[in-house]
Amino acid sequence: MHDLRLIFGYSKPYRRDLLVAVGLLFFECGCEMVIPIFMSTLIDEGVPAHDMGIIVREGLLMALCAVLALITGLLYARFAARYANGFAAELRLAEYAAVQKFDFANLDHFSTASLVTRMTTDATVLLNAVNTGLRPLVRSPVMLLMGLGMAFILSPRLTVIFLIATPILAVMLAWIVSHVAPLYGRQQGAVDHLNSRIQEGLTAIRVIKAFVRGDWENEQFEQVNGELSDASTETFRFAVLNMPSFQIVMYTCIVCIMWFGGNFILQGSMSVGQLTAFLSYVLQVLNSVMMFSGVFLQMTRSLASARRIREVLTEQPDLANAARPVTAIENGAIDFENVSFKYNAKAEKCALADITLHIPAGATVGIIGGTGSAKTTLVQLIPRLYDATAGTVKVGGRDVRDYDLASLRDAVGIVLQKNLLFSGTIRDNLKWGNPDATDDQLWAACRAAHADEFLNRMPDGLDTDLGQGGVNVSGGQKQRLCIARTLLKHPKVLIFDDSTSAVDTATESGIRHALAELTDVTKLIIAQRISSVQSADLIVILEDGRLHAVGTHAELLAHDSIYQEIYQSQMKGGDAQ
Repeated sequence: MHDLRLIFGYSKPYRRDLLVAVGLLFFECGCEMVIPIFMSTLIDEGVPAHDMGIIVREGLLMALCAVLALITGLLYARFAARYANGFAAELRLAEYAAVQKFDFANLDHFSTASLVTRMTTDATVLLNAVNTGLRPLVRSPVMLLMGLGMAFILSPRLTVIFLIATPILAVMLAWIVSHVAPLYGRQQGAVDHLNSRIQEGLTAIRVIKAFVRGDWENEQFEQVNGELSDASTETFRFAVLNMPSFQIVMYTCIVCIMWFGGNFILQGSMSVGQLTAFLSYVLQVLNSVMMFSGVFLQMTRSLASARRIREVLTEQPDLANAARPVTAIENGAIDFENVSFKYNAKAEKCALADITLHIPAGATVGIIGGTGSAKTTLVQLIPRLYDATAGTVKVGGRDVRDYDLASLRDAVGIVLQKNLLFSGTIRDNLKWGNPDATDDQLWAACRAAHADEFLNRMPDGLDTDLGQGGVNVSGGQKQRLCIARTLLKHPKVLIFDDSTSAVDTATESGIRHALAELTDVTKLIIAQRISSVQSADLIVILEDGRLHAVGTHAELLAHDSIYQEIYQSQMKGGDAQ
């Protein structure tokens, strides 16, 4: 219930609609409750006396109550829909905003498919719970109390049947809920697996076709689809017991009331109109209880979804600003002082260990090393995508943890290893680097990244639509657009994480010359080719997460065996220039 209280706190802007809807429900229940009284008077007084005045009067009053109940019901639907859909919209917005605040470590806790499910399916479950459950949740207790009260006034002895039936219904509901509750969590987990398979299959559809693995993918999808089907079947196998169980109790109650009520009429202690009215209240009460049992099952499922959404909303970012964060970064000098790092605190081995390195402001530094040597991990510590487990990382002479996160990341431009463009035009994507950039600035950045070569050949130039994920450009063109986007930030530190791997050596050489003109920017270049870094002021070699050697191209070529081996292998392959 704590999860529901937290979740429904996001419905606050729409509580006025909720209060109006609940008020309309109370009025509707009152209208329905007085109808059996008019019906009892009509049967007991109007029919035996053949008094059309009483019959017409009571009939019109019943019709008036029915019309009022209908009007209030329609008004309720309007306000309830505004409340439910507004609440769901606020909830999805809150989840999305929470994810935007996540750090890389937080994102490691959730799969992408799971986050999508929590923002769509789980939010929809809560939306449906409100849409379909608010009415019976409010109406059922009101009708139950009013109906029992009116039934007790009509016949205290027949009301005893309710007192016997109520605990039986409660036991049935408790048994069903106890079996269904854990199954709903399993069902939502199966939805996560299904979404994960769909996302992976659609993202890699070209690779699947290239390797002719469509049949294998179908088999994998069939497994997760079967998992969801089995989980849903198992869940609803218990959930469907709700209706027949309550119908058995309801019809048993009706038979008992007709039996005992008939005897009371024969004894003269009860009239036909009173029994008819009593039966109306019985049906209203039992229907209310039945609807409430359905709401209870819906709430059980909602609890599973609420728990999953609460996990997203309450996930605390691992990285936080200092009490008095510094917003100004003086220069791009970078210092690693005895830095070690683990992705998982429980890991036995550090991804980075005992890194001590000084990079002067404005320097160009190449970083090379074998696969898995933690080159990317090292540079991710600079803009605080992760925090060092031990030691200190400094930018501009200050610990990165002293800076305001937004200011630090704004001063550090990073072109990631995996290039990503967004749906929209080239102009839209470039303006991620600087929303206020003019066309002249956009073209200047494109020229520096050598993206102008292919942009000039496009009919729409900067207004060319890239399609979803930039499918309308090649890998090398993507890399150059990402470089141009980062250059528009005018950062103090510029990081290239193997960001020219898809361009030819001539284009890469042109990009290096353009970067060399940025004398006030510290440039870190992660590369596989020595030709990409041999002109750097400093070359850093990482091996298995440790600092193996630091020096210029000439120094390392003269004294370092690993560098010599890499250089010789690439020279033989014709890569070194």
